[in-house]
Amino acid sequence: MKHPREYRNEHVVVLGLAKSGQAVAKVFHELGAIVTVNDLKSRVDCPEAEELEALGISVICGEHPESLIHSDVKLVIKNPGIPYRVPPIKKANELGIDIVTEIEVGSYLCAGPIIGVTGSNGKTTTTTWIGLILEKAGLQPIVAGNIGRPLCDVAKENLPGQWLLLELSSFQLKGTDQFRPHIACLLNIYETHLDYHGSMDDYMESKARLLINQTEEDIVVVNWDDQECRRLSSHSRATIFPFSASEILTYGMYVQAGVITYRDKSGEAWPLIPVTELGIAGKHNLENALAAAAVAIAADIELSIIAPVLRDFHGVEHRQEPVRVLDDIHFYNDSKATNSSAAMKAMDAFDTPIIWIGGGLDRGVDYMELLPYFESKVKAVVLIGETRLKLQQVAELARLRKIEVVDTSNSVEEMMNQVVKLAFANAERGDVILFSPACASWDMFTSYEQRGRMFKASVHNL
Repeated sequence: MKHPREYRNEHVVVLGLAKSGQAVAKVFHELGAIVTVNDLKSRVDCPEAEELEALGISVICGEHPESLIHSDVKLVIKNPGIPYRVPPIKKANELGIDIVTEIEVGSYLCAGPIIGVTGSNGKTTTTTWIGLILEKAGLQPIVAGNIGRPLCDVAKENLPGQWLLLELSSFQLKGTDQFRPHIACLLNIYETHLDYHGSMDDYMESKARLLINQTEEDIVVVNWDDQECRRLSSHSRATIFPFSASEILTYGMYVQAGVITYRDKSGEAWPLIPVTELGIAGKHNLENALAAAAVAIAADIELSIIAPVLRDFHGVEHRQEPVRVLDDIHFYNDSKATNSSAAMKAMDAFDTPIIWIGGGLDRGVDYMELLPYFESKVKAVVLIGETRLKLQQVAELARLRKIEVVDTSNSVEEMMNQVVKLAFANAERGDVILFSPACASWDMFTSYEQRGRMFKASVHNL
Protein backbone atom coordinates (compact mmCIF):
# COMPACT_ATOMS: atom_id res chain seq x y z
CA MET A 1 0.00 0.00 0.00
CA LYS A 2 0.93 3.67 -0.35
CA HIS A 3 1.37 6.03 2.56
CA PRO A 4 -2.10 6.71 4.05
CA ARG A 5 -1.98 10.39 3.07
CA GLU A 6 -1.74 9.38 -0.61
CA TYR A 7 -5.32 8.04 -0.56
CA ARG A 8 -6.85 11.51 -0.45
CA ASN A 9 -10.05 11.55 -2.58
CA GLU A 10 -9.70 7.82 -3.23
CA HIS A 11 -12.11 5.07 -2.17
CA VAL A 12 -11.05 3.06 0.89
CA VAL A 13 -13.09 0.22 2.41
CA VAL A 14 -12.74 -0.75 6.07
CA LEU A 15 -14.06 -4.28 6.60
CA GLY A 16 -15.07 -4.92 10.20
CA LEU A 17 -15.76 -2.38 12.89
CA ALA A 18 -14.73 -2.86 16.54
CA LYS A 19 -11.95 -0.68 17.95
CA SER A 20 -9.40 -1.17 15.19
CA GLY A 21 -11.90 -0.60 12.37
CA GLN A 22 -13.19 2.55 14.01
CA ALA A 23 -9.65 3.89 14.52
CA VAL A 24 -8.44 3.23 10.97
CA ALA A 25 -11.63 4.65 9.44
CA LYS A 26 -11.06 7.91 11.33
CA VAL A 27 -7.45 8.08 10.12
CA PHE A 28 -8.38 7.84 6.46
CA HIS A 29 -11.33 10.20 6.85
CA GLU A 30 -9.06 12.83 8.44
CA LEU A 31 -6.60 12.38 5.56
CA GLY A 32 -9.33 13.07 2.99
CA ALA A 33 -10.10 9.57 1.71
CA ILE A 34 -13.62 8.48 0.73
CA VAL A 35 -14.23 5.90 3.45
CA THR A 36 -16.86 3.14 3.58
CA VAL A 37 -17.06 0.90 6.63
CA ASN A 38 -18.79 -2.47 6.40
CA ASP A 39 -19.63 -4.98 9.11
CA LEU A 40 -21.67 -8.18 8.81
CA LYS A 41 -23.13 -7.66 12.27
CA SER A 42 -26.52 -5.99 12.60
CA ARG A 43 -26.67 -2.26 13.21
CA VAL A 44 -27.67 -2.75 16.85
CA ASP A 45 -24.42 -4.70 17.38
CA CYS A 46 -22.28 -1.96 15.80
CA PRO A 47 -22.22 0.81 18.43
CA GLU A 48 -19.27 2.48 16.70
CA ALA A 49 -21.37 3.25 13.61
CA GLU A 50 -23.14 6.30 15.03
CA GLU A 51 -19.91 8.18 15.80
CA LEU A 52 -18.45 7.42 12.37
CA GLU A 53 -21.60 8.51 10.55
CA ALA A 54 -21.61 11.76 12.50
CA LEU A 55 -18.20 12.43 10.95
CA GLY A 56 -19.59 11.81 7.47
CA ILE A 57 -18.25 8.28 7.05
CA SER A 58 -20.51 5.80 5.27
CA VAL A 59 -21.30 2.72 7.39
CA ILE A 60 -23.07 -0.41 6.09
CA CYS A 61 -24.10 -3.04 8.66
CA GLY A 62 -25.84 -6.40 8.43
CA GLU A 63 -24.55 -7.56 5.04
CA HIS A 64 -21.65 -7.52 2.58
CA PRO A 65 -23.35 -5.87 -0.43
CA GLU A 66 -22.14 -6.90 -3.87
CA SER A 67 -21.46 -3.24 -4.68
CA LEU A 68 -19.09 -2.79 -1.71
CA ILE A 69 -15.93 -3.71 -3.63
CA HIS A 70 -15.55 -2.15 -7.07
CA SER A 71 -12.81 -1.05 -9.44
CA ASP A 72 -12.55 2.43 -7.90
CA VAL A 73 -11.63 1.01 -4.47
CA LYS A 74 -7.89 1.43 -3.95
CA LEU A 75 -7.44 -0.15 -0.53
CA VAL A 76 -9.22 -2.58 1.80
CA ILE A 77 -8.33 -2.60 5.50
CA LYS A 78 -9.52 -5.85 7.00
CA ASN A 79 -10.28 -6.63 10.63
CA PRO A 80 -7.65 -9.25 11.58
CA GLY A 81 -10.25 -11.83 12.59
CA ILE A 82 -12.10 -11.79 9.25
CA PRO A 83 -10.97 -14.76 7.12
CA TYR A 84 -9.64 -14.19 3.62
CA ARG A 85 -12.34 -16.43 2.15
CA VAL A 86 -15.21 -13.98 2.70
CA PRO A 87 -16.71 -12.59 -0.56
CA PRO A 88 -15.50 -8.95 -0.25
CA ILE A 89 -11.90 -10.09 0.29
CA LYS A 90 -12.07 -12.60 -2.56
CA LYS A 91 -13.43 -9.92 -4.88
CA ALA A 92 -10.74 -7.43 -3.81
CA ASN A 93 -8.10 -10.05 -4.59
CA GLU A 94 -9.62 -10.64 -8.02
CA LEU A 95 -9.50 -6.91 -8.75
CA GLY A 96 -5.90 -6.61 -7.54
CA ILE A 97 -6.80 -4.26 -4.68
CA ASP A 98 -4.32 -4.02 -1.79
CA ILE A 99 -5.62 -5.74 1.37
CA VAL A 100 -3.97 -4.88 4.69
CA THR A 101 -4.69 -4.84 8.41
CA GLU A 102 -4.74 -1.79 10.64
CA ILE A 103 -1.18 -2.55 11.83
CA GLU A 104 0.21 -1.81 8.36
CA VAL A 105 -1.62 1.51 8.21
CA GLY A 106 -0.64 2.59 11.72
CA SER A 107 3.03 1.79 11.16
CA TYR A 108 3.26 4.57 8.54
CA LEU A 109 2.09 7.09 11.12
CA CYS A 110 4.52 6.33 13.95
CA ALA A 111 7.31 8.77 14.76
CA GLY A 112 9.19 6.57 17.24
CA PRO A 113 10.85 3.15 17.03
CA ILE A 114 8.69 0.02 17.18
CA ILE A 115 9.09 -3.16 19.22
CA GLY A 116 6.97 -6.02 17.84
CA VAL A 117 6.26 -9.15 19.89
CA THR A 118 4.69 -12.29 18.42
CA GLY A 119 4.48 -16.02 19.07
CA SER A 120 1.86 -18.70 19.51
CA ASN A 121 1.84 -18.25 23.29
CA GLY A 122 3.14 -15.78 25.83
CA LYS A 123 2.65 -12.59 23.79
CA THR A 124 0.60 -10.67 26.34
CA THR A 125 2.75 -11.62 29.33
CA THR A 126 5.99 -10.77 27.52
CA THR A 127 4.68 -7.53 26.05
CA THR A 128 3.38 -6.40 29.43
CA TRP A 129 6.70 -7.31 31.09
CA ILE A 130 8.67 -5.34 28.49
CA GLY A 131 6.36 -2.37 28.93
CA LEU A 132 6.91 -2.35 32.69
CA ILE A 133 10.69 -2.46 32.23
CA LEU A 134 10.58 0.46 29.79
CA GLU A 135 8.35 2.38 32.20
CA LYS A 136 10.77 1.68 35.05
CA ALA A 137 13.50 3.17 32.87
CA GLY A 138 11.41 6.34 32.51
CA LEU A 139 10.80 5.91 28.78
CA GLN A 140 6.98 6.15 28.80
CA PRO A 141 6.35 3.51 26.12
CA ILE A 142 3.04 3.26 24.28
CA VAL A 143 1.63 -0.29 24.38
CA ALA A 144 -0.84 -1.23 21.65
CA GLY A 145 -1.76 -3.75 18.96
CA ASN A 146 -3.33 -7.00 20.11
CA ILE A 147 -3.21 -5.65 23.66
CA GLY A 148 -4.81 -2.38 24.69
CA ARG A 149 -5.55 0.23 22.04
CA PRO A 150 -5.37 -0.10 18.24
CA LEU A 151 -2.16 1.15 16.64
CA CYS A 152 -4.01 3.75 14.55
CA ASP A 153 -5.47 5.14 17.76
CA VAL A 154 -2.10 5.76 19.40
CA ALA A 155 0.20 6.47 16.43
CA LYS A 156 -0.54 10.19 16.50
CA GLU A 157 0.52 10.28 20.18
CA ASN A 158 3.87 8.62 19.41
CA LEU A 159 6.79 11.06 19.67
CA PRO A 160 10.20 10.75 18.02
CA GLY A 161 12.39 8.51 20.18
CA GLN A 162 9.41 7.13 22.13
CA TRP A 163 9.11 3.34 22.03
CA LEU A 164 5.93 1.91 20.57
CA LEU A 165 5.46 -1.61 21.91
CA LEU A 166 3.11 -3.88 19.93
CA GLU A 167 1.71 -7.31 20.69
CA LEU A 168 1.03 -8.84 17.26
CA SER A 169 -1.04 -11.86 16.25
CA SER A 170 -0.58 -13.90 13.09
CA PHE A 171 -3.93 -12.47 11.91
CA GLN A 172 -2.57 -8.94 12.17
CA LEU A 173 0.82 -9.75 10.63
CA LYS A 174 -0.64 -11.59 7.63
CA GLY A 175 -2.08 -8.28 6.44
CA THR A 176 1.20 -6.33 6.55
CA ASP A 177 3.50 -5.39 3.68
CA GLN A 178 6.11 -2.78 4.66
CA PHE A 179 5.75 -3.07 8.46
CA ARG A 180 9.20 -2.97 10.08
CA PRO A 181 9.91 -3.04 13.83
CA HIS A 182 13.33 -1.94 15.05
CA ILE A 183 13.21 -4.78 17.60
CA ALA A 184 11.29 -7.94 16.71
CA CYS A 185 10.65 -10.65 19.30
CA LEU A 186 9.72 -14.17 18.24
CA LEU A 187 8.65 -16.26 21.25
CA ASN A 188 7.57 -19.68 19.92
CA ILE A 189 5.71 -21.43 17.12
CA TYR A 190 3.06 -24.09 17.72
CA GLU A 191 0.33 -25.55 15.54
CA THR A 192 -2.65 -23.27 16.05
CA HIS A 193 -5.17 -21.11 14.14
CA LEU A 194 -5.16 -23.58 11.23
CA ASP A 195 -8.88 -23.00 10.69
CA TYR A 196 -7.93 -19.43 9.72
CA HIS A 197 -4.59 -19.97 7.97
CA GLY A 198 -5.37 -23.29 6.31
CA SER A 199 -1.85 -24.64 6.80
CA MET A 200 1.19 -24.36 9.02
CA ASP A 201 3.11 -22.88 6.09
CA ASP A 202 0.69 -19.96 5.87
CA TYR A 203 0.74 -19.53 9.67
CA MET A 204 4.55 -19.40 9.76
CA GLU A 205 4.73 -17.12 6.74
CA SER A 206 2.41 -14.75 8.58
CA LYS A 207 4.64 -14.80 11.66
CA ALA A 208 7.67 -14.19 9.42
CA ARG A 209 6.09 -10.90 8.29
CA LEU A 210 7.40 -9.50 11.59
CA LEU A 211 10.98 -9.98 10.40
CA ILE A 212 11.27 -9.77 6.65
CA ASN A 213 11.52 -5.98 6.33
CA GLN A 214 14.15 -5.60 9.02
CA THR A 215 17.58 -4.33 8.06
CA GLU A 216 21.09 -4.68 9.45
CA GLU A 217 20.28 -1.76 11.77
CA ASP A 218 17.54 -3.77 13.53
CA ILE A 219 17.47 -6.57 16.13
CA VAL A 220 15.49 -9.80 16.27
CA VAL A 221 15.12 -11.51 19.66
CA VAL A 222 14.65 -15.24 19.05
CA ASN A 223 13.79 -18.26 21.20
CA TRP A 224 16.84 -20.41 20.44
CA ASP A 225 15.15 -23.48 21.93
CA ASP A 226 12.44 -23.38 19.26
CA GLN A 227 13.66 -24.74 15.94
CA GLU A 228 10.91 -23.03 13.96
CA CYS A 229 11.83 -19.69 15.51
CA ARG A 230 15.44 -20.26 14.54
CA ARG A 231 14.38 -21.04 10.99
CA LEU A 232 12.11 -18.01 10.73
CA SER A 233 14.87 -15.73 12.00
CA SER A 234 16.75 -16.49 8.78
CA HIS A 235 14.18 -14.26 7.05
CA SER A 236 15.63 -11.24 8.83
CA ARG A 237 18.77 -9.31 7.98
CA ALA A 238 18.76 -7.97 11.55
CA THR A 239 21.20 -8.84 14.30
CA ILE A 240 20.03 -12.00 16.05
CA PHE A 241 19.76 -11.79 19.84
CA PRO A 242 19.01 -15.33 21.09
CA PHE A 243 17.54 -16.46 24.40
CA SER A 244 17.42 -19.99 25.77
CA ALA A 245 16.01 -21.68 28.86
CA SER A 246 18.01 -24.86 28.22
CA GLU A 247 21.33 -23.93 26.62
CA ILE A 248 24.25 -21.81 27.85
CA LEU A 249 24.85 -19.39 24.99
CA THR A 250 28.03 -17.69 23.85
CA TYR A 251 25.90 -14.56 23.38
CA GLY A 252 22.40 -13.72 24.57
CA MET A 253 20.07 -14.49 27.50
CA TYR A 254 20.22 -17.89 29.18
CA VAL A 255 20.10 -19.68 32.54
CA GLN A 256 23.26 -20.79 34.33
CA ALA A 257 23.27 -22.42 37.76
CA GLY A 258 19.65 -21.35 38.24
CA VAL A 259 20.35 -17.67 37.46
CA ILE A 260 19.09 -15.67 34.48
CA THR A 261 22.25 -14.43 32.82
CA TYR A 262 23.21 -12.13 29.96
CA ARG A 263 26.40 -12.69 28.01
CA ASP A 264 27.46 -9.77 25.86
CA LYS A 265 29.34 -10.00 22.56
CA SER A 266 32.67 -9.63 24.29
CA GLY A 267 31.96 -12.85 26.19
CA GLU A 268 31.44 -11.24 29.60
CA ALA A 269 28.53 -12.75 31.59
CA TRP A 270 26.19 -10.66 33.74
CA PRO A 271 23.86 -12.41 36.25
CA LEU A 272 20.43 -10.75 36.62
CA ILE A 273 18.18 -12.73 38.96
CA PRO A 274 17.71 -16.30 40.25
CA VAL A 275 14.92 -18.12 38.42
CA THR A 276 13.27 -18.86 41.78
CA GLU A 277 12.78 -15.12 42.34
CA LEU A 278 10.74 -14.50 39.18
CA GLY A 279 7.36 -12.98 39.95
CA ILE A 280 5.49 -15.69 38.01
CA ALA A 281 6.23 -19.41 37.90
CA GLY A 282 6.50 -21.97 35.12
CA LYS A 283 8.99 -22.82 32.40
CA HIS A 284 7.02 -20.83 29.84
CA ASN A 285 7.18 -17.76 32.07
CA LEU A 286 10.92 -18.27 32.39
CA GLU A 287 11.05 -18.09 28.58
CA ASN A 288 8.87 -14.98 28.67
CA ALA A 289 11.22 -13.40 31.24
CA LEU A 290 14.28 -14.20 29.13
CA ALA A 291 12.59 -12.67 26.09
CA ALA A 292 11.53 -9.54 27.98
CA ALA A 293 15.02 -9.05 29.38
CA ALA A 294 16.58 -9.57 25.95
CA VAL A 295 14.28 -6.98 24.35
CA ALA A 296 15.03 -4.53 27.15
CA ILE A 297 18.78 -4.97 26.68
CA ALA A 298 18.32 -4.52 22.93
CA ALA A 299 16.58 -1.24 23.78
CA ASP A 300 19.65 -0.18 25.83
CA ILE A 301 18.03 -0.57 29.25
CA GLU A 302 20.48 -1.07 32.12
CA LEU A 303 20.54 -4.49 33.81
CA SER A 304 19.99 -2.88 37.21
CA ILE A 305 16.57 -1.66 36.00
CA ILE A 306 15.55 -4.97 34.43
CA ALA A 307 16.09 -7.32 37.38
CA PRO A 308 13.64 -5.72 39.86
CA VAL A 309 10.84 -5.74 37.29
CA LEU A 310 11.42 -9.43 36.57
CA ARG A 311 11.00 -10.01 40.29
CA ASP A 312 8.02 -7.73 40.94
CA PHE A 313 5.73 -8.58 37.99
CA HIS A 314 3.04 -11.08 39.01
CA GLY A 315 1.27 -11.72 35.72
CA VAL A 316 -1.65 -10.43 33.69
CA GLU A 317 -5.38 -11.01 33.91
CA HIS A 318 -6.56 -14.33 32.42
CA ARG A 319 -3.07 -15.85 32.33
CA GLN A 320 -2.62 -18.24 35.28
CA GLU A 321 -4.31 -15.59 37.37
CA PRO A 322 -4.89 -16.59 41.01
CA VAL A 323 -8.58 -16.08 41.75
CA ARG A 324 -9.34 -17.51 45.19
CA VAL A 325 -8.33 -20.05 47.80
CA LEU A 326 -11.33 -21.81 49.36
CA ASP A 327 -10.91 -24.72 51.80
CA ASP A 328 -7.25 -24.92 50.69
CA ILE A 329 -8.36 -25.41 47.07
CA HIS A 330 -6.67 -22.97 44.67
CA PHE A 331 -8.60 -21.50 41.72
CA TYR A 332 -6.73 -20.15 38.67
CA ASN A 333 -8.12 -18.29 35.66
CA ASP A 334 -6.14 -19.06 32.49
CA SER A 335 -8.86 -18.14 30.00
CA LYS A 336 -6.26 -16.76 27.59
CA ALA A 337 -5.14 -20.35 26.91
CA THR A 338 -6.86 -20.66 23.53
CA ASN A 339 -4.86 -23.66 22.29
CA SER A 340 -3.54 -26.93 23.67
CA SER A 341 0.07 -25.81 23.99
CA ALA A 342 -0.96 -22.88 26.21
CA ALA A 343 -3.05 -25.17 28.41
CA MET A 344 -0.20 -27.68 28.70
CA LYS A 345 2.18 -24.93 29.77
CA ALA A 346 -0.30 -23.90 32.45
CA MET A 347 -0.57 -27.49 33.72
CA ASP A 348 3.22 -27.72 33.81
CA ALA A 349 3.30 -24.84 36.29
CA PHE A 350 1.65 -26.96 39.03
CA ASP A 351 2.92 -29.95 40.97
CA THR A 352 -0.34 -30.58 42.82
CA PRO A 353 -3.36 -32.49 41.42
CA ILE A 354 -5.42 -30.50 38.91
CA ILE A 355 -9.14 -30.35 38.26
CA TRP A 356 -9.09 -29.05 34.71
CA ILE A 357 -11.87 -27.01 33.10
CA GLY A 358 -11.65 -26.83 29.33
CA GLY A 359 -13.40 -26.70 26.00
CA GLY A 360 -14.70 -24.14 23.54
CA LEU A 361 -14.67 -23.39 19.82
CA ASP A 362 -14.03 -26.42 17.60
CA ARG A 363 -11.19 -25.70 15.17
CA GLY A 364 -10.94 -29.25 13.89
CA VAL A 365 -8.14 -30.64 16.09
CA ASP A 366 -8.40 -33.85 18.14
CA TYR A 367 -6.62 -32.70 21.36
CA MET A 368 -4.70 -35.96 21.66
CA GLU A 369 -1.65 -33.95 22.69
CA LEU A 370 -3.41 -33.43 26.04
CA LEU A 371 -3.48 -37.18 26.77
CA PRO A 372 -0.16 -37.42 28.69
CA TYR A 373 -1.13 -34.38 30.76
CA PHE A 374 -4.48 -35.90 31.63
CA GLU A 375 -2.68 -39.10 32.60
CA SER A 376 0.01 -37.50 34.75
CA LYS A 377 -1.31 -34.22 36.14
CA VAL A 378 -5.12 -34.17 36.03
CA LYS A 379 -7.47 -36.01 38.40
CA ALA A 380 -10.80 -34.77 37.01
CA VAL A 381 -12.11 -32.66 34.11
CA VAL A 382 -15.12 -30.44 33.56
CA LEU A 383 -15.79 -29.96 29.85
CA ILE A 384 -17.75 -27.28 28.00
CA GLY A 385 -18.33 -25.90 24.53
CA GLU A 386 -18.22 -27.34 21.04
CA THR A 387 -15.17 -29.48 21.81
CA ARG A 388 -16.49 -31.08 24.99
CA LEU A 389 -17.13 -34.50 23.40
CA LYS A 390 -13.69 -34.57 21.74
CA LEU A 391 -12.09 -33.75 25.06
CA GLN A 392 -14.26 -36.38 26.74
CA GLN A 393 -12.74 -39.02 24.43
CA VAL A 394 -9.23 -37.96 25.42
CA ALA A 395 -10.17 -38.00 29.11
CA GLU A 396 -11.64 -41.49 28.74
CA LEU A 397 -8.45 -42.72 27.10
CA ALA A 398 -6.57 -41.30 30.11
CA ARG A 399 -8.94 -43.28 32.38
CA LEU A 400 -9.73 -40.28 34.54
CA ARG A 401 -11.88 -41.17 37.48
CA LYS A 402 -14.22 -38.23 37.01
CA ILE A 403 -15.32 -36.67 33.72
CA GLU A 404 -18.04 -34.01 33.86
CA VAL A 405 -19.55 -32.97 30.50
CA VAL A 406 -21.69 -29.86 30.91
CA ASP A 407 -24.81 -29.10 28.89
CA THR A 408 -24.31 -25.73 27.20
CA SER A 409 -27.98 -25.09 26.35
CA ASN A 410 -28.43 -22.86 29.42
CA SER A 411 -27.26 -19.26 29.59
CA VAL A 412 -23.50 -18.84 29.84
CA GLU A 413 -23.85 -17.47 33.37
CA GLU A 414 -25.81 -20.53 34.53
CA MET A 415 -23.43 -22.82 32.68
CA MET A 416 -20.35 -21.26 34.29
CA ASN A 417 -21.89 -21.45 37.76
CA GLN A 418 -22.53 -25.16 37.20
CA VAL A 419 -18.99 -25.70 35.90
CA VAL A 420 -17.38 -24.11 38.95
CA LYS A 421 -19.62 -26.05 41.35
CA LEU A 422 -18.76 -29.35 39.63
CA ALA A 423 -15.05 -28.58 39.72
CA PHE A 424 -15.21 -27.67 43.40
CA ALA A 425 -17.18 -30.82 44.21
CA ASN A 426 -14.43 -32.95 42.66
CA ALA A 427 -11.56 -31.17 44.45
CA GLU A 428 -9.83 -31.95 47.71
CA ARG A 429 -7.66 -29.85 49.98
CA GLY A 430 -4.43 -28.88 48.26
CA ASP A 431 -5.81 -29.34 44.73
CA VAL A 432 -5.75 -26.76 41.93
CA ILE A 433 -8.83 -25.92 39.87
CA LEU A 434 -7.45 -24.66 36.58
CA PHE A 435 -9.65 -22.96 34.00
CA SER A 436 -7.37 -23.23 30.96
CA PRO A 437 -9.72 -24.04 28.07
CA ALA A 438 -7.26 -24.97 25.26
CA CYS A 439 -9.85 -23.49 22.87
CA ALA A 440 -10.99 -20.12 21.59
CA SER A 441 -14.05 -18.64 23.28
CA TRP A 442 -16.23 -17.67 20.34
CA ASP A 443 -18.66 -20.59 20.47
CA MET A 444 -20.26 -19.19 23.63
CA PHE A 445 -18.49 -15.97 24.61
CA THR A 446 -17.57 -12.72 22.89
CA SER A 447 -13.94 -13.00 23.99
CA TYR A 448 -11.58 -14.86 26.29
CA GLU A 449 -11.79 -11.81 28.59
CA GLN A 450 -15.55 -12.20 29.00
CA ARG A 451 -15.10 -15.94 29.54
CA GLY A 452 -12.44 -15.41 32.21
CA ARG A 453 -14.38 -12.77 34.07
CA MET A 454 -17.48 -14.97 34.16
CA PHE A 455 -15.35 -17.78 35.59
CA LYS A 456 -13.98 -15.49 38.28
CA ALA A 457 -17.44 -14.22 39.15
CA SER A 458 -18.69 -17.79 39.54
CA VAL A 459 -15.73 -18.69 41.75
CA HIS A 460 -16.42 -15.72 44.04
CA ASN A 461 -20.10 -16.72 44.19
CA LEU A 462 -19.32 -20.13 45.70
